[in-house]
Amino acid sequence: MTVKEIYKELEALSTPEKKEFLPYFFKTGKGQYGEGDKFIGVVVPDTRKIAKKYKAMPFEEVTQLLENEYHECRLCALLILVERFKKASEAERKEIVDFYLAHTHRINNWDLVDLSAKDIVGEYLVDKDRSVLYKLVKSSLLWDQRIAVVCTYAFIRRGNLKDIFALSELLLDHKHDLMHKATGWMLREAGKKDIEQLRKFLDKHHQIMPRTMLRYAIEKLSPEERAHYMKK
Repeated sequence: MTVKEIYKELEALSTPEKKEFLPYFFKTGKGQYGEGDKFIGVVVPDTRKIAKKYKAMPFEEVTQLLENEYHECRLCALLILVERFKKASEAERKEIVDFYLAHTHRINNWDLVDLSAKDIVGEYLVDKDRSVLYKLVKSSLLWDQRIAVVCTYAFIRRGNLKDIFALSELLLDHKHDLMHKATGWMLREAGKKDIEQLRKFLDKHHQIMPRTMLRYAIEKLSPEERAHYMKK
């Protein structure tokens, strides 16, 4: 019943403009990364408000929400987990992370990853072994790979940059632009913490980095440095 209530609340917040725009924005056409996804037409802040309201929802119902065909329902499920994680005990946090990692096949678009991975798995792994990220980055599932990279934001913001540089090296020959963008984004954030480490990485790899990854990574550098690194 709770899942039905959430759907009704989301539907009440739908706008025709968003319902028309979101499928195009998230590339739901045939052969695109979001192929077949459906949208109610709700903006993230509204979905977040509903998630806060239902943050005590049991895992069984969160699973139903994650299995829903509508994108906003899956996002609401993930935001419920984010809210619950904030004040959870260590044992409860592990339970949330285990649940999250068991359902990555339903975390199947870039915004679903970006709005949840760093705040759940990333935060949990701050003081723990991170080998799971290296398993995820080698997965055949694009979204597993993006989860691995986006999780590093939790470490980067604390000045721990080792994993983003290591994972980035594993992704230098990746073919998908969504991964180039995510990796370049995290490299850029790493550069805000330690520009010399970023320069060292760029000096070694800039000639073979995918162009999108490189452009994102050098975004905060001077025009002269950007021009230098963009040269083949």
